[in-house]
Amino acid sequence: MDSGDNMGQWQDTPANGKHYEWQLSTGGQWQPIANDHVIETHYCQPGAKGIRIHILQSQVNIDFDKLETQTAGVGVQRLLLLPPGQTEDVGWYFRDDRRWREYGSTSSGTSSSSSVSSADVQRQFALNPLGTFNFTVGSAGYTLDFSTMTQTNCATGLRRNVRTRPKFTSNTGSWVSSAQLPDGDFTWEFMGDEGIWTEYEAHICSFDSAAIETQFQQSPQGRLHFQIGSSSYTLDFSRMCQVNHVFGTERAARRTAAAAATGGPRSSSGAEPRWQFQDIDGLWKDYSQGSSVSSPDIELQYQQNPAGTVTFTTARFGYELDLSAMSQRNTSTSTTRAVRRLQQ
Repeated sequence: MDSGDNMGQWQDTPANGKHYEWQLSTGGQWQPIANDHVIETHYCQPGAKGIRIHILQSQVNIDFDKLETQTAGVGVQRLLLLPPGQTEDVGWYFRDDRRWREYGSTSSGTSSSSSVSSADVQRQFALNPLGTFNFTVGSAGYTLDFSTMTQTNCATGLRRNVRTRPKFTSNTGSWVSSAQLPDGDFTWEFMGDEGIWTEYEAHICSFDSAAIETQFQQSPQGRLHFQIGSSSYTLDFSRMCQVNHVFGTERAARRTAAAAATGGPRSSSGAEPRWQFQDIDGLWKDYSQGSSVSSPDIELQYQQNPAGTVTFTTARFGYELDLSAMSQRNTSTSTTRAVRRLQQ
């Protein structure tokens, strides 16, 4: 696997006005990638892990974090094509429990915002790309380690991943971007197996809710192409459905306001406790309206009797949730899954 060593190198601005150029290398020779605005659009989304492109009579997978391909002998690089003295508008993001959030933004469920912005983090990074940077959010202190691209809570030791990406602009000829990610007010979900609504999340899908919302704001009647593992899909905003490119399978999709999707008792921070179960792949998924019970329903039962049980159904099965054992049992197959309650 090869990566480009000219990342960030300034070149003469091309005639088409783009401020970037994606290139692939085979046999030691770098060549521009046609229609690289598709790659750029994905790369600018903090929730995108990478992209698969069809080129060189084969498929090439690009890892955005490492800026390398998964194909032996094929390298990738992104050149900056800016005049001397000009800089690219970049965003710095940390991964919270649900999605990637930009530094300086106010998190959902709290009025606290970071004491630093993306610009502050970028300045510190430019001074020492392998150093650390300390900052606060409310009364909590954090350390951002550029060498590992992680953020650590100084009191609890909780570590979160960090990413930096260029700010997206629909005008590829403009190097100045005022585009901002949504503040997390909307959640995007697809109808998963057993009729359960499942959120698009960055560690599973090449786009998370925030990235999808950005695309939706730009084109509410448009379409978004993305990947989940090795499978490719199209999310059709006008029809609110997800289509598998190979099998043509369609699943319903929905966009819900975060505030409207929750209710019931809240924690002292004002955030709604979330109930999740661990699926067959080891991934934690929210209880949602796809079944006969949702997180607020479970929380209400928990507040009334923390040692009780909750019975519910999905489209195909019945389940029993043991609140004291924090487990869920399929009443038909007796399959048991772990359950957790997240205090926001």
